[in-house]
Amino acid sequence: MAPSLLPFCCFSRRLQIPRLLLAWVTCLAIAVGTLLQPGLEGNARLWHHFSNKSNREQGYCEAEARLASSLDFWTLSSENLIAVLPVDPVKENYVRKVKNCVFSIAFPTPFKSRVHLVAVSKEVLEDILDLDLSVSETDDFIQLVSGKKIVFGSIPLAHRYGGHQFGIWADQLGDGRAHLIGIYMNRNGDGRAVLRSSVREFLCSEAMYYLGIPTSRAASLVVSDDEVWRDQFYNGNIVKERGAVVLRVAKSWFRIGSLEILTHYGELDLLRTLLDFIIQEHFPSVDIREPNRYVEFFSIVVSEMAQLIALWMSVGFAHGVCNTDNFSLLSITIDYGPFGFMEAYNPDFVPNTSDDERRYKIGNQANIGMFNLNKLLQALNPLLDPGQKQLAAQILEGYPVLYYTRFRELFKAKLGLLGERKGDDDLIAFLLHLMEKTEADFTMTFRQLSEIAQSQLQELHIPQQFWALKMISKHELFPAWVSQYLVRLKSNMNDSDFERRKRMMTVNPRYVLKNWMAESAVQKAERNDFSEVYLLQQVLHHPFQKHSAAEKAGYSSPTPAWARDLRVSCSS
Repeated sequence: MAPSLLPFCCFSRRLQIPRLLLAWVTCLAIAVGTLLQPGLEGNARLWHHFSNKSNREQGYCEAEARLASSLDFWTLSSENLIAVLPVDPVKENYVRKVKNCVFSIAFPTPFKSRVHLVAVSKEVLEDILDLDLSVSETDDFIQLVSGKKIVFGSIPLAHRYGGHQFGIWADQLGDGRAHLIGIYMNRNGDGRAVLRSSVREFLCSEAMYYLGIPTSRAASLVVSDDEVWRDQFYNGNIVKERGAVVLRVAKSWFRIGSLEILTHYGELDLLRTLLDFIIQEHFPSVDIREPNRYVEFFSIVVSEMAQLIALWMSVGFAHGVCNTDNFSLLSITIDYGPFGFMEAYNPDFVPNTSDDERRYKIGNQANIGMFNLNKLLQALNPLLDPGQKQLAAQILEGYPVLYYTRFRELFKAKLGLLGERKGDDDLIAFLLHLMEKTEADFTMTFRQLSEIAQSQLQELHIPQQFWALKMISKHELFPAWVSQYLVRLKSNMNDSDFERRKRMMTVNPRYVLKNWMAESAVQKAERNDFSEVYLLQQVLHHPFQKHSAAEKAGYSSPTPAWARDLRVSCSS
């Protein structure tokens, strides 16, 4: 019998550099793949050809020599993309339905007020974009990442896609605030992103990367004084906010909805063209000449999606809006909106106040992955023969086992367990049960188990510094769990308490971007104080290491009282 998807719950891999996709999103975005996608007044993305190795793979002098010291020596190209995938012949920029194309040309609308560069990621600029950090100090750079300047060779594009939103087909969606280097008009909106959501996206995408989770990256964050009006909680309370832009980077911005829209409108030749392009660019293990290439492609996506969601669960990350238009075909985390890192352990945790039915609660993410993969299979079905359809259906049926296997591996590592022993599943489930009943902090429970000595556990003496464990210790069944845990640790071959703790501290972060931390940074940023954005950027770069300034700021302490009812929404 196949295991259940667990009430709670690919592999960690870094983005490769060969090609790059940039996107603006009133936040800008970059993709590491073949192209660059623009996105402004929302998200900007650029698709850029580039095949240099990262700086980490080269000698320092060689890396220094190849970094562009000016945008005059740095180019983008959209040609590889538009040479294969059709572009809407209508050049005017307005909200409309389009057919028989994958992109529309959409130039960004620059901010009217002065813009301020809040933050950049040195690693993204230098290791991915081959830009010297000094370039970020130039006016040309600020104009580029705010959408005012179009780099030579770039053609700003907006991507057409559809999707199932909260389980219902939403028809054509497309880039709301994103460009493949350029600006895209938001669906019936102003195409702008606000400072609030942009700070969150910039910080979280980089935080996820350093947690070892496949994700889009953030190169820069720019803020303006342009007025943007938003009803943050959809309750009629419209307030004035500030416009902002994040430059995002990813290998590709194609998502499940990119294929769904083509199947929905019967554009099967274009569906085949787009699929072959994606496979050729991003799935090198699949032979493009093979008749079964679409089944092989689907098998890889199923496997990597299971691993990605298991990784989310291992750090308590809830995406918030797991629609098919927000699920990357490359199984990387994209489209950071009303996300949240779970604080008190609760399988029903929902960070998004717009999710009234709690569809995307953290404990349901694995099941939503299955739903989204089924929609992907439906999009592929017109290109499959009966035998291929049957094989693909069998592959999908294997998703729960793939997910459960990876979930177990990750949580065993979080507990420092080596090898396979009967009862490991029960030990994990027992702890999660105690955490739920005591509302213990998810991140700090596992971190403090990494730091506490076995002798302290055995004596049931929990020092006050281990406040999350102390909370669980109040449960009457805590001694029973400790007893089982210590017996299991003794079965670890060639292990010591020192080695256990050292091992566990490499997989259990001390710091994640909890919503209250992001909100504190946002509130200060609204007053032009970006000090906490800088601090969080530094701390989240090394989430497994103790940081004195982070400790002083309370990032490993219980959630402050003012933030206990903090809410986030889809509004950006």
